[in-house]
Order: sequence, then structure tokens, then C-alpha cells
Amino acid sequence: MTGAHAKLPKARHPVSFFVPCLVDAFHPGVAAGVVTVFKRLGIPLDCPPGQTCCGQPAYNSGYRRQARRAAQHFVRVFENADAVVCPSGSCVQMVRHHYRLLFADSPSWLARSRRLAERTFELSEYLVDILGVKALGARCTLRLTYLDSCHLLYGLGISRQPRQLIDHVRGTVRVEMRDSQRCCGFGGAFAVRYPEISSAMLADKLDNIAATGAEAVVGCDIGCLMHIAGMARRRGLALHVLHIAQLLAARGRGDLIHG
Repeated sequence: MTGAHAKLPKARHPVSFFVPCLVDAFHPGVAAGVVTVFKRLGIPLDCPPGQTCCGQPAYNSGYRRQARRAAQHFVRVFENADAVVCPSGSCVQMVRHHYRLLFADSPSWLARSRRLAERTFELSEYLVDILGVKALGARCTLRLTYLDSCHLLYGLGISRQPRQLIDHVRGTVRVEMRDSQRCCGFGGAFAVRYPEISSAMLADKLDNIAATGAEAVVGCDIGCLMHIAGMARRRGLALHVLHIAQLLAARGRGDLIHG
């Protein structure tokens, strides 16, 4: 993606906002955080009303025909955008890496999806690598730790960017957890199909989070964060579970955007 990045506009061009399904359905405060961040940057944000799912749940469950239809709709909606930004590593990985498999037998759709993939970015990646922004004027007095999500880390190679953004939030103290790169056990359909394995992996992750003494855990994929928040509540842990967009939009500890 390096060559494609170099060709993209870095100034105040409109950005198309792709809202992940879990954010839309369960955590609209994450979307509000993204809007706040781009308002501060003075960058117009367009949210196409015709957007739907990128097709990832169907694809991961083996329903390739249905996933292909969702992918075609996604391409139609976003292909004229200068840049597409999404606060979800798993959705961006779907567009970048799995659309080419869905459209392998269709040269026309493959070409269209590849052009769009070159302009589709995860939020922290776009802010740091494309805009060159790290400090967004956020403030939050929290001791926190960062959660690496699998699609973001292994699928897109994104790890440095969210940490740099967190380190520029005034008042925060970031502490690395042990084995941050290990899966939390969510994996979308994995957590449903293999609940015992998923829960065991999650228990290990929560132990590592608790060992840091952090008041909050911050991540870039809401599915993983919801997974962690559920067991944290069941354990009775006083732990804030935040998407990075919520943190970057905060002006103080009591000003976190929840949704």
C-alpha cells in the first residue's frame, strides 16, 4: 500500500466515513468520536447513507455468494471517494485482502475493488500515515493499556500508529500489557462457534490487562472491545473499555464519548 499512499491527498479533501456494523448497532459513540476528530482537523467528512455491511460476517461464515453481493454494493457506494476511513481493522482488512478473492473470477469487479482498496484506511493509520497527525488536542487522565486486535496487527500490520496517537493524549499514562499481540478470543464467528476456547483466551487476556494496573483498555476494533467489556463486567472489574476514537475525542476524563 505504500505506493498508493504516496498518491493520496494529504490536505483538507473530503473523507468518506465507513461505519462498521457493530458501531452502528451498539456503539454509535465511536462514530461520534470519529466525527469529532475530523471536525477538529477541519476535514469534511461524508457519510454515504446507502452504505451497508462490507460483507465480512457472511464471508467468514462461508457464505461467499452473499458476501460478494455485499462487497459489490460497498464498491458502488464508495468507489468515487478520495479516501475511505473506517474505525475497524477487520472491516478494512476485508476490503483490502478478501475482496480480491471474492472477485478473482471477475476482472472488472476485481479492478474496481483494488482501486478502492488502495484508498481505504483504518482510522489510526489514516491519521498518522496519511495526514501525519499524532496530537489531536485530546486530554484524559487515565492509566491505560493498548489492545492489539488480530486483523489490525496481522492483517494490516498496524501497531505503531494507535500507540503514537495514545501517547499524544495529554494526561494519559500508557502501560504495555504482557502478550498484547495474542488474540482475545473474539474472532467474530469464532466466539460463537467455539465459546469455551474463546472464553479461555479472553480470561488470559483480562488477567494480562489487570496485571498492568490500568484503569482503561483502548483498542481499534469494537468487536474485541465488546468481548472484553462483557467478561470484565461479569468479573466485577472497574475497567473502562474504550475505542481509540472515543479517547481521541475526549477533552477530559469526564468527557469520554460513550455509545
